[in-house]
Amino acid sequence: MSDKILIKGGKKLKGEIPISGAKNAALKLACASLLTEEQLTLTNSPNTLRDMKSLFDLLQHIGADVVVKGKTVSLTAAKIKDDTAPYDLVRKMRASIMVLGPLLARHHKARVSLPGGCAIGTRPVDFHIEGLRTLGAKIVLEDGYINAKASKGLVGGEYTFPRVSHTGTENVMMAATLAKGVTVLRNAAKEPEVVDLADCLRAMGAKIKGDGTDTITITGVAKLKAAKHSVMPDRIETGTFMIAVGLTGGELLLKNTTLAHQSALVALLKQAGISIEQKGKNVLVKGKGGHSLQGVDVMTEAYPGFPTDMQAQFMTMLSVANGAGMVTETIFENRFMHVPELCRMGAKITVHGSSAIIRGVDKLKGAEVMATDLRASVALVLAGLVAEGETVVNRIYHLERGYEDLVGKLSACGAAISRL
Repeated sequence: MSDKILIKGGKKLKGEIPISGAKNAALKLACASLLTEEQLTLTNSPNTLRDMKSLFDLLQHIGADVVVKGKTVSLTAAKIKDDTAPYDLVRKMRASIMVLGPLLARHHKARVSLPGGCAIGTRPVDFHIEGLRTLGAKIVLEDGYINAKASKGLVGGEYTFPRVSHTGTENVMMAATLAKGVTVLRNAAKEPEVVDLADCLRAMGAKIKGDGTDTITITGVAKLKAAKHSVMPDRIETGTFMIAVGLTGGELLLKNTTLAHQSALVALLKQAGISIEQKGKNVLVKGKGGHSLQGVDVMTEAYPGFPTDMQAQFMTMLSVANGAGMVTETIFENRFMHVPELCRMGAKITVHGSSAIIRGVDKLKGAEVMATDLRASVALVLAGLVAEGETVVNRIYHLERGYEDLVGKLSACGAAISRL
């Protein structure tokens, strides 16, 4: 019997919500601990997430000592005991592929299972592999594993990503920190999480320039050292709560977060009718709820464009907005799996290939729905908050991969939400 969330819709949100450290940053930062035998300490880390726990299990299997205290985690990989990342540990989460670059760079070999995670379409690891081959790695795929070797160590090289790859950029960048000579990565991802990782690697002694632009230059060093780094705030969690208050009406103060990484999303939310402003280290969001929102069109793009991880939540908002809006998904081909579930709640959504047209309805109605992936599951929770009657969201383990204490945070601000 899997856990479920029960929501009684129609409550306004009012109060404060602390924003967690970014999952998409923390996972890669933890993998960077494999680059040194000294201790890496991460603060503001979302350690209670299922994805973080899965990664800690994998790092311990490889030989790292992992000590979690609240929002702080200390990772020390003094010795690499096992350079295999087995299927059993990797299948739970795609980010496990991120141990490949660090293991190759420091240990000169790695055997990593091809990854699992959300079923939102093909997310090829080709760019990771081709990028590492540019640095001199010998890589073969066999029996579902990536077998990689660089017996004399990695050597700097130049690689142009055929398509912008967030994790590909991070994996090759980490590997290049210990490669001999200079590595240049072109058409690199510009995400704030890439910059956060580069900041941490620099604190460890790496020489990196150009992160945040499409050309990153890394000059290899002989070894990296101990460091302490604070994980950046989660921009996707921030965006999700902005939409929540737009849907339900009310006022939320989102603590310890920034709009600096959110320009594409914030512009569209303001256009839809949500009031958003930065107040020091916090963000104040006010909404009038439901049909006061206006339909707008959105297309997902690589950063600094509109994030694909906010697409499902945005669609929930459009489903009760005034007028129509179109959502076009350009990053993943399988990312409309929440549409049938929203339609069960009364949404009017028509999908044509990679676009969906959403015609706003007066109200959604509570129903029993099923989560298919991480962001789809939170989109259904948002729909439940604004729907008439009761909504039950099944298969919430997806949700716990990426949102810390969502039920607790929302119920503290007046939502009628509980875990069954």
